[in-house]
Amino acid sequence: MKAESYSLRTALMLFILLPLVLLTSLAGWYGLQGLERQVRSRMQEDIELIARAIRVPLSDAMARGREGSVARTLRSALQISRVYGAYVYDANGHQIAATGPQSPTKRRKAVQLVMKGQRQGEFERIHGKPFFSYFVPLTDSGGRITGLLQITRKGIDFQEYISEVRYQALGLLAFTAFLLAIVIFYGHHRAFGRPMRNIRDSLVLVGRGERHHRVPLQGPREIQELSLGINTMLDKLAEHADVLAEQQALQEQLALRLRQSEKMAAIGRLAAGVAHELGTPLSVIDGRAQRAMRSVADASLASALGDIRREVERVSSIIRQLMDFSRNNPLRRQSVTGDRMLRSVLAMLSDEFNRHKIDCRIEATGQSPFFHVDRLRIEQALSNVVRNALQAADRRVRIGWFESHANKGFVVEDDGPGVDRELRQRIFEPFFTTKAVNEGTGLGLAVTHAALEAHGGYIQIDRSPDLGGARMRIVLPDQMEEV
Repeated sequence: MKAESYSLRTALMLFILLPLVLLTSLAGWYGLQGLERQVRSRMQEDIELIARAIRVPLSDAMARGREGSVARTLRSALQISRVYGAYVYDANGHQIAATGPQSPTKRRKAVQLVMKGQRQGEFERIHGKPFFSYFVPLTDSGGRITGLLQITRKGIDFQEYISEVRYQALGLLAFTAFLLAIVIFYGHHRAFGRPMRNIRDSLVLVGRGERHHRVPLQGPREIQELSLGINTMLDKLAEHADVLAEQQALQEQLALRLRQSEKMAAIGRLAAGVAHELGTPLSVIDGRAQRAMRSVADASLASALGDIRREVERVSSIIRQLMDFSRNNPLRRQSVTGDRMLRSVLAMLSDEFNRHKIDCRIEATGQSPFFHVDRLRIEQALSNVVRNALQAADRRVRIGWFESHANKGFVVEDDGPGVDRELRQRIFEPFFTTKAVNEGTGLGLAVTHAALEAHGGYIQIDRSPDLGGARMRIVLPDQMEEV
């Protein structure tokens, strides 16, 4: 089940902007309430000031019985825009002068207000509309209450002003919230949005196979630390992947070598059986042909018997190579110099070099190293490699030795066509050959490979930088143990 989630921007809106707006609204509401009270009080004070201003002339006019002066004073008060109506009552609550709409105050209420002799302001409704009335007692020179002054103002004036203040406060709040939202959106984009999007895009690229891509270090320090942690993790994963790939390649190589060894062993067992079964009949054929050649007088028949003996010798040579390939005897190690083994091989193959008119030389620098090997098997391996070189060469073959801190061995180079890359592994397979018919059996390099593998060594094939043909490096470990 997929868990519900929301973006960081939404979290900022929910947990920062919304509480901030609510707190601002609450503070604004309390402030608006106080402001409304102050506005209401100020508007009431305006009416009080007007009432006080005309109270004295009204009291004097009433004391002198000048009703015309009372009416003129009320009309002057009505000219003030904030005054809706002005009314004068006598001591008995009878209205004696008025300007503006009909007085909303009843006679009984006016009498009560006259009797109290106190200033009073109150809200009341006239025809369903709110009004504010302020009452001031009128007195003579002796301080005796002679009447009552009432000045009214529309309640809508209060409401309109207060509503205007409210709308302004709400507009300011909305504008502030809008600015905060813009600030949060922009801040989120600059500080979090773009760096986090870079992290996401980088991980997508890595997931698509771009293993070497890394997250750019951008944004605040915390985001950079996160990016650095991701890059470190990707580096570790890449290292583990490389190690795993190397292990898999090594495992595949070992498996291939194991299969090759098993195949070689099977071929060796087959070759040993075939060689054993063919050895005796071939000896009999060669012996009979030899005796027949002694007693025959016909030259053509003697030549045919000679051909039989040569072919028997060729088959016997193949059988000996099969026996060498299948040999699994313990190594008989001895210490011998590389120079000595090379000269022994050249002595064995000197006739072949002369027959093919190939110039073969030993070219090496320094003192010849010692090898602790089975001399016969290594010399046989060397002779097979050198024979292949002289068969492939045009005119020159160069042989020598090398020594390093980990291994040592021999180098055989020729000026022939070289060995194609796709054939460099197959030439060690038994019976594989690129030579013409009757020029090779395909067992020489297989025997060489088996002998070197028994010593813990191997053979490398590449192109000779000097002669241009093939270069074969026979590599033997410095500290050799029987494999």
